[in-house]
Amino acid sequence: MQITRQADYALRAMIYLARLEPGQRAATSQIAEVQHIPPSFLAKIISQLSIAGLIHTSRGARGGVSMARTPEEISVLEVVEAIDGPIALNECTAISGNCIFGENCPLRPIWCQTQNELVEKLRSTTFAAVLNN
Repeated sequence: MQITRQADYALRAMIYLARLEPGQRAATSQIAEVQHIPPSFLAKIISQLSIAGLIHTSRGARGGVSMARTPEEISVLEVVEAIDGPIALNECTAISGNCIFGENCPLRPIWCQTQNELVEKLRSTTFAAVLNN
């Protein structure tokens, strides 16, 4: 499994924002430059993160981007799912009827358990924890 480049960029942008002082805003151009994200791509990501309620955006001379909540309150999972949607390691983990073997599939429990562990790890990892690593 590999997250999309868009989700990777979104995580990098959030790490940048998590490093700011509370109430401080950053210009998207600065985020793009420091995090090596194409500016046009970042604009789409910022829009998705804003719609998900993870960041605040404002225009104008004093505008910019900031986290909607503290780094302790936003998880890596929230950002990944805001960009890529729910995590699914295999089709059968999302909808059990997608496998021709149904409940008799010996791999389905492994996929489900692994997915649950991954989701829980991402849910329990906040941006404050990422910064403290």
